[in-house]
Amino acid sequence: MLVCVRITSALVDPALLDLPWSMPLEEWPADHLVALPQGISRHVVRFVKLAGTVYAVKETGERVAEREYDLLRALERIDFPAVQAVAIVADRSTPDGEPLDPVLITRHLQFSLPYRALFSHTLRPETMTRLLDALAALIVRMHLTGFFWGDCSLSNTLFRRDAGAFAAYLVDAETGALRPSLSKGQRGEDLEIARVNIFGEALDLQAAGLLHDAIDPEIVAEEVVERYERLWHEITYEQEIKREDRHDIEGRIRRLNDLGFDVAEVAMSLVDGDGGYRVRPKVVDAGYHTRRLLRLTGLDAEENQARRLLNDLDTYRAESDLADEQQAAHRWLTEVFEPVVRAVPAHLRRKLEPSELFVQVIEHRWRLSEEAGRDVGLAPAVQSFLADVLVHRPDEQAVLGVELTASL
Repeated sequence: MLVCVRITSALVDPALLDLPWSMPLEEWPADHLVALPQGISRHVVRFVKLAGTVYAVKETGERVAEREYDLLRALERIDFPAVQAVAIVADRSTPDGEPLDPVLITRHLQFSLPYRALFSHTLRPETMTRLLDALAALIVRMHLTGFFWGDCSLSNTLFRRDAGAFAAYLVDAETGALRPSLSKGQRGEDLEIARVNIFGEALDLQAAGLLHDAIDPEIVAEEVVERYERLWHEITYEQEIKREDRHDIEGRIRRLNDLGFDVAEVAMSLVDGDGGYRVRPKVVDAGYHTRRLLRLTGLDAEENQARRLLNDLDTYRAESDLADEQQAAHRWLTEVFEPVVRAVPAHLRRKLEPSELFVQVIEHRWRLSEEAGRDVGLAPAVQSFLADVLVHRPDEQAVLGVELTASL
């Protein structure tokens, strides 16, 4: 029979029409699905692959779907790290005319790691630290944009490798709200929700024997808030600077850039009595190094990856004695970065995304050089990395296995 549905889509993909919309999501046949690990969800969620692209399909209420779709589209317009909304499918019904819940479709974030995949085996404390740093940075960035999450948790976050750290992405926005700015009370409410949710998730992991003995669930939950508060203070506090120490203003901006945040302007006022200055920078967004790398090379990388790639570019520029930054960037891209990526055989290219691959190669080169007491060179380091490291890594482009944590 003819199935009639209503599809609201940001990215028109005719293949969406071929999915079994007249069936409840939990009954979809396996030949339409992709096996991907996922966090705990109050909704039925399935992953499908259409024309080489993996999508997440979530069954929910129509108003909730429309609200989340609009929020995700708004976050995409301001380049916020969140999954991409693709479509809403409504007016679904079974062949017998029984109404079915609408679904929200989002694009699956390639090379992303749900936290439960990271906890497939007992997680080391240092890996937990990196996850907490990424989540705290995500919440800070969220609050700077005026976004109130309302359901911050590990389950609602995806993590991507970022040069030895992780970058966090928002997955579920159905309880969120985008405002011009947030009050201290609204930020505090979001943090309290995060603390309670993460404490519960950590207790659940502990009960399953997946937390290291050195990790205390209560401390984990409190540390997210503490890390957030430290980062928020560094970004927003008002600083008094003496007139003779005006160079400290530039130092403050550099520290913020090192944390990955752009400064749009600096508000300064005179302090009565001592002739000093009161300085408050206006931080607009994270992604300082990401944007610089994109501007110079066209490469789109995570913040820490971009920092490492820019360091390698700056070293190349100094060694090549090139005064022009754009010329140096072009030559580095074609003579250094691209040859490393091209050296990876086709069957290994799903292991790591190109930017993370390059970062790990230059780290591998440094380790080999330390052992040899000399610079071993890039080409030998690439071949050693491919043969001794990459070949043993699991594929991370889409499907992540439980053996993932062996390499964390």
